[in-house]
Amino acid sequence: MSPARPSRFTASAALPVSAAEAFAWHTRPGAFERLVPPWEAVRVLERGNGLENGSVVVLELRRGPIRRRWVARHHDVVPGVSFSDMMEKGPFAEWRHVHRFFDAPGGAGGLSDEIEYRLPFGPLGRPAGPYVERTLRRSFAFRHRRLVHDLSRHRAAPGRLRIGVTGASGVIGSALCAFLTSGGHEVVRVTRSPRQGADVRISPTGVVEDPGRLEGLDAVVHLAGESISRRWTRGRKREIERSRIEGTHALVETLTQLESPPRVLVSASAVGFYGDRGDELLTEESGAGGDFLAQVCQGWEAATFPARNAGMRVVMTRFGVVLEALLPRMLVPFRLGLGGPAGSGSQWVSWVTLDDLLGAVLHALTDDSLVGPVNVVAPGAVTNADLSRTLGAVLRRPARMRVPGFGARLLFGELADGLLLASQHAVPAVLSESSFEFAYPTLEGALRHLLGR
Repeated sequence: MSPARPSRFTASAALPVSAAEAFAWHTRPGAFERLVPPWEAVRVLERGNGLENGSVVVLELRRGPIRRRWVARHHDVVPGVSFSDMMEKGPFAEWRHVHRFFDAPGGAGGLSDEIEYRLPFGPLGRPAGPYVERTLRRSFAFRHRRLVHDLSRHRAAPGRLRIGVTGASGVIGSALCAFLTSGGHEVVRVTRSPRQGADVRISPTGVVEDPGRLEGLDAVVHLAGESISRRWTRGRKREIERSRIEGTHALVETLTQLESPPRVLVSASAVGFYGDRGDELLTEESGAGGDFLAQVCQGWEAATFPARNAGMRVVMTRFGVVLEALLPRMLVPFRLGLGGPAGSGSQWVSWVTLDDLLGAVLHALTDDSLVGPVNVVAPGAVTNADLSRTLGAVLRRPARMRVPGFGARLLFGELADGLLLASQHAVPAVLSESSFEFAYPTLEGALRHLLGR
């Protein structure tokens, strides 16, 4: 019996840059990581010599406890025009992906993805065909949206910088490194767990092991710090203060003593700076709160002042709740129909997508008008009840199981009041005044993008 004919899938997108620029983006480190949807667990194990004929990429695919390898080899590479990936080992019986780039009027371009694949197990695999087709459409819709936004961000911020990134192994840090390198910037990862020869080691208290390797950086993005999302015991609170305040002091001292210090320091902070403020509209001019997290943020930001005094342009990015960090904690109960608001539900949640956060950091690095605190939050803050209702609607699940305030405090202690029940209606006043454009200004649009719905 002859094998079934291969299935075909195609998807295309209009791009804001030329074919040559789009092809170049795909050749850079971090490009593949930027194209992986958040619902797909994929890790790069080995990477060949960029987009060269015969180079091999080895991926690890994870579905719960199951892990499989995908080995692909590049073929038919025509710079600025096309390249293809041929699966040599993986979950399909056959897979060939051709990427084609083309120019359009006005300096823009386009991309076409053409895939031929054969499902495993012969006739027994045919029932999986509609599922594979839906999965591909969902994934490539996400890929193309993100690619368009990334290319637009980098086109709006031309130039190539050498940037040090602390906390490079974290959720935000790893995404930022991929975003910057795919845009053509050189990144020096400053981390407690170096994995590459070019990485620089930093201690939990901000001491850089070999500070000379930071000479000549154009900028530093400081993201390092202990997580605030675990129960705040006395010891845990001390670790948070030490890593974020003392760690920033130590890093800034190192930077100011360099012979050629960076021109720009973008240092992370949080909207927790404002404390629990009810319905008050919070801009960068609003005063600080008085709770534990607000005090940490004040000390954290104050630790950057010596850099400003030394002549660096310093931006303190006050991050809102990052949806990509929040959703993994919410999806299981909401998918089971057990989701709902916490406490009264009237508390404001100032959120942002990771994509817009990365764009705001690049904006802070390249826009010399930005100095001091910057609220990195979407313009569409919502109440906790609205967040629950919108997530339930996107998932097509009820969201009526309210978690009472005392229950949240019983489970999480002081952290519940500092994070889950605190109300901060922050607005991105400085970003808006500097003409920054959010890719995802509304919560429903952001959730549909991140969940592929």
